[in-house]
Amino acid sequence: MAVKGLVDLHCHLLPSLDDGPEDWKLTLQMLKKFAAEGVTHINASPHFDSDFQTSHQDIFQKVEQINQLCEDQALPIKVFPSQEVHIFGELVAAYQAGEILSIANRGNYLLLEFESNQVPLYADELIYQLALEGITPVIAHPERNFDFMKHPEKLIRFVQRGALTQLTASCITGDFGRKFHENAEKLFKMNLVHLIASDAHNVTSRASKMREAFEVVESQYGRNLAEQLNENAWKVLNGEKVIVDEPRVFKKKWFGRFKS
Repeated sequence: MAVKGLVDLHCHLLPSLDDGPEDWKLTLQMLKKFAAEGVTHINASPHFDSDFQTSHQDIFQKVEQINQLCEDQALPIKVFPSQEVHIFGELVAAYQAGEILSIANRGNYLLLEFESNQVPLYADELIYQLALEGITPVIAHPERNFDFMKHPEKLIRFVQRGALTQLTASCITGDFGRKFHENAEKLFKMNLVHLIASDAHNVTSRASKMREAFEVVESQYGRNLAEQLNENAWKVLNGEKVIVDEPRVFKKKWFGRFKS
């Protein structure tokens, strides 16, 4: 990989807000691991769903505190505010009402999470409505969604309508289990990988594997793709347009291999 630092667009780093670190000690441990991996910019993305609806004030305050902590600890990391938004029918109205934070709070990209076992019928319309708002959805960890993997044509349709995909680093390395690792490989073969992020929650069971994931991509798919994926993350973080290649569309018979 080039010298340019890694960007992590999906990370549960803010203490005591969701199912990420419980306290500042654990947050600092995560930051030190990120620094060791060469991650220089992090989009902090606490959950926005029925279980967690953290106030923006809390997010902004803790992001500011983390950036001060990085400065005090001489860690070369910059953190930005955001949310990982669980898909729901009134999402666009909630965004219009200012209830949801986009990636880095720039108003260009939204980190969107689906249920692990389904893609709701209203998702097509929702992605269309987000586009009218000037928002590009970044679909979090599609390799962990059984509906997408059983029916990849659904994911292809969303990408063709402008959405991006973000794979979990630990799925690429195999640390999240063999099935998700195989799913990630299938998405690479279909040209359906646009971003890599850690989705880290701690330094043990849900630790960051960013450096290892990029090493796997470079080894298996080439340095150009590894560098392009990180460049895509820089563009998303800065609110710039990401140009992606067309997905590889296979015959219907071939989809059978994707059944979970």
